Amino acid sequence: MNLIAIDIGNSNIRVGLFLKGEQKSVDSISGGDKVKLTGALKSAWEQIPVSKSSKQGKRDGVIVASSVKPAWIDFVRKIAKAELGEKILVIGDNIPLPMAMFVDEPLSVGTDRVVAAAAAYAVVEDAVVVADFGTALTIDLVDQDGVFQGGVICPGLAMEAKALKDGTAQLPEVTVNKPTAPYGKNTAEAINCGLYYAAIGTLEEVIRRYAEKIGRWPQTILTGSAAQIIKDDCLFIDNYVPDLVVKGIALAYRKHLDEKSGAIV
Repeated sequence: MNLIAIDIGNSNIRVGLFLKGEQKSVDSISGGDKVKLTGALKSAWEQIPVSKSSKQGKRDGVIVASSVKPAWIDFVRKIAKAELGEKILVIGDNIPLPMAMFVDEPLSVGTDRVVAAAAAYAVVEDAVVVADFGTALTIDLVDQDGVFQGGVICPGLAMEAKALKDGTAQLPEVTVNKPTAPYGKNTAEAINCGLYYAAIGTLEEVIRRYAEKIGRWPQTILTGSAAQIIKDDCLFIDNYVPDLVVKGIALAYRKHLDEKSGAIV
């Protein structure tokens, strides 16, 4: 299976290349950077081999995307069509969601959350929590049977920092980093500590409540660009997988192929 997996988030787009089912690379691009995005897509597509049965030199691969930003999926579609001559398959549209959903409106859940949860469960094969630190912080629970139960959504670190600046007269906007002490000696340090420890505290409290609901502490996986900042102070976390959504996109497509062929998955 040769595939380009595109994770279209609110701030960034990740382009993952899989050759024969194995992940080879992931590029992260600021969402509005057409030049870099075009370059990343062309570079990945050119690494996919030409189909032996194609007389037109068609490459033996597909492009599959998960998107939480409708304007950007249209943007990526146009680039793929113009530069590669290819159509994009979209999770939740052309490709079914890769797991059972026990929520009110399955199709309203961000497909990035669903594919990340499916990728985590595929490895753990037990109850698992996926916390994705991106523009927003999402903390989702999958039960022991592989059913997506739902989750919580909070502002991400950068969004919270901007809200403090925009909602006050004098507070500065900070870039959250790991503090050197548990309290700040100035306003910027105090904000940094507050946002940093609030994120860790929120994560631990939500997981604790999930554990009370299912009767045991679930395995927990961190993902997302901002997760790297806090992961070392989250001793209750089992693993950090930065490209979990990209892996989940590939998993969703593979499950789709298996189901179409009648294979047991």
